[in-house]
Amino acid sequence: MLTFLGFAMIATFLVLIMLKKMSPIAALVLIPALFCVFAGQGAQLGGYVIDGVGKLAPTAAMLMFAIVYFGVMIDVGLFDPIVRGILRFCRADPMRVVVGTAVLAAIVSLDGDGSTTFMITVSAMYPLYKRLGMSLVVMTGVAATANGVMNTLPWGGPTARAATALKLDAADIFVPMIPALAVGLLFVFVLAYVLGLKERRRLGLLTLPAGTGRSADPAGELLVAAGTGPAAAASPEASLPSARSTGPAPNTAAPHTPAPPAPAEGVTPAEGVTRTEGITPAEDGFQGLDPHRPTLRPRLYWFNAGLTVALLTAMIMELLPIPVLFLLGAALALTVNFPHMPDQKARIAAHAENVLNVAGMVFAAAVFTGVLTGTGMVKHMADWLVGAIPEGMGPHMALVTGLLSLPLTYFMSNDGFYFGVLPVLAEAGAAHGVSPLEIARASLVGQALHMSSPLVPAVYVLVGMAKVEFGDHTRFTVKWAALTSLVVLAAGMLFGII
Repeated sequence: MLTFLGFAMIATFLVLIMLKKMSPIAALVLIPALFCVFAGQGAQLGGYVIDGVGKLAPTAAMLMFAIVYFGVMIDVGLFDPIVRGILRFCRADPMRVVVGTAVLAAIVSLDGDGSTTFMITVSAMYPLYKRLGMSLVVMTGVAATANGVMNTLPWGGPTARAATALKLDAADIFVPMIPALAVGLLFVFVLAYVLGLKERRRLGLLTLPAGTGRSADPAGELLVAAGTGPAAAASPEASLPSARSTGPAPNTAAPHTPAPPAPAEGVTPAEGVTRTEGITPAEDGFQGLDPHRPTLRPRLYWFNAGLTVALLTAMIMELLPIPVLFLLGAALALTVNFPHMPDQKARIAAHAENVLNVAGMVFAAAVFTGVLTGTGMVKHMADWLVGAIPEGMGPHMALVTGLLSLPLTYFMSNDGFYFGVLPVLAEAGAAHGVSPLEIARASLVGQALHMSSPLVPAVYVLVGMAKVEFGDHTRFTVKWAALTSLVVLAAGMLFGII
């Protein structure tokens, strides 16, 4: 009964948010509360929720102060050179923009923290996507998938959990997996290239006008290149209308001015790119990271850079709990960059919306996880899945573990999977001569999909900062993330790692 209720609760949640019948916060709270009553444990709902909130409170605190910290770093201009560097690489080409998103997310993921990765990636790329009228779900999908592959780093969490649960050395698990993970990351770059080509066909090829010399403007001035041809109609998953390129420049005295495209969903007409031949959209009012904003602190650039490097180093070395590090970092960044109290209050107020949205989502997710765990639904679901494995699959338990890691790490927390399910799978594999190391490596392949799970707090930072509906992100990303995980699994088996 609990197994059926668990799967039904998850399915109901996903269907409602993808069809946009409920907001994620409402769904995360009301659906588990209803199913808790269905399970006959409504009287214990309060205890389950308090337990869930207690477990996720440190995560919520970390996200709150991380948003303030990185928000201040964005305000003072720490990431402006990154934006300009990406723009120089992308040259306003949608294909390069998407590939640049994947590369940036993969590089920043080296710090091992998904929330940090998403904050920096979205802050750098969001103005460019908005200015070009590109699909924001492409940005969130590529960033989440790239981060999911990189999340397998030993200091990222899953590898350490697998090593702890099976009493193995993390290096013995991770190092042999590097070739398979490299193939997975390469697949993400190829995927970004393909998605970027689709965006280029839809929007037309945009270029920076030669000789503008305005490198300080991260958004840049944009023109449609002549001769790009008509853009393809947008796919439903792009959530954006079709656009027309201008075609070859006419030689007549009267310039050819096509009708501007309809604005994308969530993009005001002023934020779209006006595709008028020979006229830049500098007057459209959307400046991205304004190079003249009053919050810039160029004299403190190296202090802020050093503080950020020190913070990330301390986080990787686990000198202090991550929430404490971000709390101290945010307080120090505010005090040094904005010594006057009114300025500090203004910066906190400027980022309050993001803080409230993300923290609210995390605490709402605590209801979902609290009910799943407290009622025993998670345990019954895992036991049912393990018990459903045919006896003849025993010698192939590594493959089975890899395949199960996709749905289980999506519908469960990493703690629940690695400490609750993985030991059972390893024991079943050992009975058929399968090494625990193979089981542990196979358990990592689902991380590309895991990073878009509704139970991962960092994904709410991603969709919140990108102003993307969680249901749209899920509908677009899940298929590509699952395919990436399967590519990692196939590469691991091909190389004899799994």
